[in-house]
Amino acid sequence: MKLLITGATGLIGRAIVELANKQGFSVNYLTTDKAKIIRNENFKGYYWDPESQKIDIQCFEGVTSIINLAGASISKRWTFGNKQQILASRVNSIKTLIQGLEKVDTSKISSIVSASAIGIYPNSLSVYYSEEEKLIDDSFLGSVVQSWEQEMEAFNAFDIPVAKIRIGMVLSKDGGALPQLIKPAKKLLGAAFGSGKQWQSWIHIADLARMFLFISQNRLQGIYNGVSPNPVTNQKMISEIAKTLEMPLLLPNIPRFAMRAILGEMSYLLFVSHRVSSKKIAEEGFTFQHPTIGNALQYFLVSNSNEHLQNEVSTEEYIP
Repeated sequence: MKLLITGATGLIGRAIVELANKQGFSVNYLTTDKAKIIRNENFKGYYWDPESQKIDIQCFEGVTSIINLAGASISKRWTFGNKQQILASRVNSIKTLIQGLEKVDTSKISSIVSASAIGIYPNSLSVYYSEEEKLIDDSFLGSVVQSWEQEMEAFNAFDIPVAKIRIGMVLSKDGGALPQLIKPAKKLLGAAFGSGKQWQSWIHIADLARMFLFISQNRLQGIYNGVSPNPVTNQKMISEIAKTLEMPLLLPNIPRFAMRAILGEMSYLLFVSHRVSSKKIAEEGFTFQHPTIGNALQYFLVSNSNEHLQNEVSTEEYIP
């Protein structure tokens, strides 16, 4: 299998590339930064510019599967300009891929797998969401994911199996939410947000990388939730981090108005509740190596990675 990956230098992309290479798969990747173009036997970069819909069609040479992860981070203040960039980066990336596919022979491409997000599901403390849910969250985040997935429908014109992975909170020692939650806990400043009852559907980065390759290799199509089998509340997440670090939780929960004052509308990400099922992908035969939050945190925190996490500064976030 030879992959073409967009977003290959991001948090999720790096994990997929590493796993693919370990399994003997070569990777072509697209980047908007010509300085990041590397060419070796198993990892070859090509330039593209989704904003102007330019793409080096040589990137498709020999490719049998496409993984799309492109999109600007949502973890920045939701100003008018940033909102436009968040949406346009996702929609234009897909448009540009499609324009490239229209110019090449696609007969050897057996699957297209695109990132999506569980942020499409309505905010709820009680509903357990499956991929069959039709309601859309009435937030900026919900509208972005809805437009993103609608744009993906254009891939169906190529008669190639298309899958969408709705990703939850990605736990990784190399970026995303986890290092940001660990930092205050290490300083005795850990605390849940709001009531702490909001559900967080999370996934270990290794399981997510395996899921992308599993769906690609098995040519699955349709929507799959990229979450672990055991979502937890925000209070449980913070408590488990403190427990694993052997640090007490001393502070009261952080009120919503305080985070709203600091982060503006983007603070929605800290309080939205998504309890999401992974049953569908499990029924396809996928198994999770890190099914519980305790297991995942033990992997990250009770190891030599602890020192790395303590010193790490990251601006990347998960896709909610």
